[in-house]
Amino acid sequence: MAHLAIAGGTALRQAPFPAWPIWDQSDVQALQRVLQSGHWDALKGEEVSHFETEFAAYQGAAHGVAVTNGTVALKLALIAAGVGPVDEVIVPGYTFIATATAALELGAIPIFADVDPQTYTLDPDSVAACITSRTRAIMPVHLGGCPADMDGLLALARRHGLAVVEDAAQAWGASWNGCRVGTLGQCGIVSFHASKNLTAGEGGMVLCNDPDVASLVRSLSNCGRQPDGLWYAHYLLGGNYRLSEFQGAVLRSQLQRYPGQFARRQANAAYLTEALAAIDGVTPLSADPRVTANAYHMYFLKYDNERFGGIGKLRFIAAMRAEGITDLHAGYSLPAYRQPVMLAKNFGLAKPPFLNGSHAAVPDYGAVACPVTEYACDHEALWLRQNVLLGERRDMDDVVAAMDKIQRHLDEVP
Repeated sequence: MAHLAIAGGTALRQAPFPAWPIWDQSDVQALQRVLQSGHWDALKGEEVSHFETEFAAYQGAAHGVAVTNGTVALKLALIAAGVGPVDEVIVPGYTFIATATAALELGAIPIFADVDPQTYTLDPDSVAACITSRTRAIMPVHLGGCPADMDGLLALARRHGLAVVEDAAQAWGASWNGCRVGTLGQCGIVSFHASKNLTAGEGGMVLCNDPDVASLVRSLSNCGRQPDGLWYAHYLLGGNYRLSEFQGAVLRSQLQRYPGQFARRQANAAYLTEALAAIDGVTPLSADPRVTANAYHMYFLKYDNERFGGIGKLRFIAAMRAEGITDLHAGYSLPAYRQPVMLAKNFGLAKPPFLNGSHAAVPDYGAVACPVTEYACDHEALWLRQNVLLGERRDMDDVVAAMDKIQRHLDEVP
């Protein structure tokens, strides 16, 4: 008789993990408040402006400008940092594609550095090797809610006169040496996409401490208008990237419960890390002592297939899902520089608006090699989604028990 569910046995777990997003009547009331006010856009309403103030204060930033999504926030933050055509922006190879394409949309060139094998965040040594006379900015990604090595990256930036734009899309409330991320560089961004720990379905924000940067970003997001200008006077090449009042209201409501969820994720992550010591071959990423708070958008694991009879990570994930651990994922299946868009001629467009004769030096991304990134994508990295960490301790026990069960019956994994 089979023991493992993937081989026909009984699954260890039947119940689902907590669903996401979480909502209650307070969210319904927030939406009704906007609906009944008749002010559905941020230019007339107050929900978005209140949320900007509240979230910036939560994150420890002097200013916050809410926009339509995190990708737009990245682009506007790069513009505010002075990035433009021909400039190079150093980004990690292990990241979501928007980190790179936000630079491309400005005519800038993403240069991929490798990540630290213990944290999967940007490795300062790899960044140092990528710096050239054309480098304008470094964009660390606080991956999965874990801050990158900001001491090392900021030191590099100061030495070479570079801007630092923090991609904190997954790091609401995360902190480095007691300072919340998004406030350590020239500016930072967060995302409020449906998958994110703080969400309104879509949305993003640029955070900064410089009032001039905040004013620039606000104008860029509001069709180039100025607060003291005529309504139909447009002073900058901007666009309409404003958040709606409905999203602002939901985000304000969600922010009220976020600190409690944040603490629960941290407590469950600490418990799970301790429990995983019993499993040989599945290891949490290392905890840098300078990371004083991890937001845990993802709980990262390193999988060693040699400890599991040579079973590849995709088969291991399939076996875990069969046991009811449905929220375990392989993560990024490709390094960002191996994405089809990065390998395609002209980035897949007949006449890319961001390319001209000055871009003869666009790298051959097919020749880029970041060994740590590639090993994480192909063999090692496992992600537990953040909603798992909103469960009970018995849910964490089930994750560990499923791994133990598979390891004891490796001969049954097809």
